[in-house]
Amino acid sequence: MTTSMQRDTRQRRAIRRAFERAARPLSPDEVLEQARRLVPSLGRATVYRNVKSLQVEGWLSEVDIPGGGLRYELAERPPHHYFLCRVCKQAFDVPGCPECVETLGPPGFEAEGHEVTLHGRCADCV
Repeated sequence: MTTSMQRDTRQRRAIRRAFERAARPLSPDEVLEQARRLVPSLGRATVYRNVKSLQVEGWLSEVDIPGGGLRYELAERPPHHYFLCRVCKQAFDVPGCPECVETLGPPGFEAEGHEVTLHGRCADCV
């Protein structure tokens, strides 16, 4: 079953599978690398076109990770934050959200939201 009226091609299924298997934010290059395991002839333009389409359809969300660039992840996920590996440049989800984050602002300020990105080395790069 497709998420839109767009044709459900092998390339599109491979791109969707890359996100489902990764369970973390992916850059377009990471999507291309993962999806090529299923469709070796997949091209960069096809990845960009399908990622944008899946974002417009609401299946993907855009994530701009400071220091890590633009990535995409499955939409409609519970609030979470990110860990960016300084060595391999992969982004990972940090589950949950500490309740105290919104109280860290100066006295008299009202926080309307927050973004947290941890930086360091992932388990594979330690």
